[in-house]
Amino acid sequence: MKKITIGIILLYGILLAISSESRQVNAVYDNSLVQPVGITEAVYDNSKGLVPDCADPYVLEYEGVYYLYGTGGRKGIRAYTSTDLANWSEAAGAKDGFALDSTDVWGSYGFWAPEVYRINNRFYMYFTVQERIAVAESDSPLGPFVQQVKKPFHLDIPEIDTHLFTDEDGKRYLYFVRFTKGNEIWVAELNDDLLSIKEETLTHCIGSSQPWEDSSREPYPHAKVNEGPFILKHNGLYYLTYSANHTANPDYGVGYATSVHPLGPWTKYEGNPILKGDGEKINGPGHHSFATSPTGQLYMIYHTHFNMTRMGPRKLAIDPCEFIKSETGGADILKVYGPTSTPQIVK
Repeated sequence: MKKITIGIILLYGILLAISSESRQVNAVYDNSLVQPVGITEAVYDNSKGLVPDCADPYVLEYEGVYYLYGTGGRKGIRAYTSTDLANWSEAAGAKDGFALDSTDVWGSYGFWAPEVYRINNRFYMYFTVQERIAVAESDSPLGPFVQQVKKPFHLDIPEIDTHLFTDEDGKRYLYFVRFTKGNEIWVAELNDDLLSIKEETLTHCIGSSQPWEDSSREPYPHAKVNEGPFILKHNGLYYLTYSANHTANPDYGVGYATSVHPLGPWTKYEGNPILKGDGEKINGPGHHSFATSPTGQLYMIYHTHFNMTRMGPRKLAIDPCEFIKSETGGADILKVYGPTSTPQIVK
């Protein structure tokens, strides 16, 4: 009886050990995926696109809500909302989804590359229309954005792709593209009325110059394009980020140049491009902006081609980025962790 009892105890111990080992094997997890109870993960997948028919995207964060504006739709500029950068509403602008309607501004077609800023308790949308640049105002980020005087900055000069940068001293600089030797980026100080530039400060920034910016691929090979400017300031240095190659070219991508002054001169990063297609699922990533996630992670907001053989309608994409130390002791490097083409969790 004693031997039977001991045998039962030993057998029980063996089964307990096996059971314990099984539980340990099954208890594998990834800390990056663990979320507090009740918190839903914000997941995005660039291969599917976060928002359809949304190119040249810009994101404004205001009172805990992200507002997205982009090229898409023939009658103006649509707006979308989100609380996490990954999940976006249907078009939510004040006029049938449009934050800016063609009837409220100069021009009737070619509405491109909008950016919206809150200044003095009002919202200003800088945008392109009929290859001219213009600005409209609203009391709400959802519009309607209206021009009291319907006119562009320069009626007789083709210009596109505005970007407004306000420096720490309060000076405002408007960056945009002119068709000089191809698409080239220019800058000027903005007047206090926010509706015009100080013409005497107009300065050329950059044009096509690096080998990667001279794609030989179809369509539109060897197009001389630097466009879609966006400024980041980091450790006292100005980073002028931009897109190069023709927007329909599969080698459309993002690079940057640096300067100690917002008017330049600019030196392009030798490691450009910092964002390009992956050759498998993502083509033509570019014309970007930046926004920070609810936890403070910097994200590049950009568009991609519809698929590997067709440009449009282009789709919204996002990926995290950060400044990292240079191994050579130079200026910090802006690094983009993308383009990703599998489901990702917003950091």
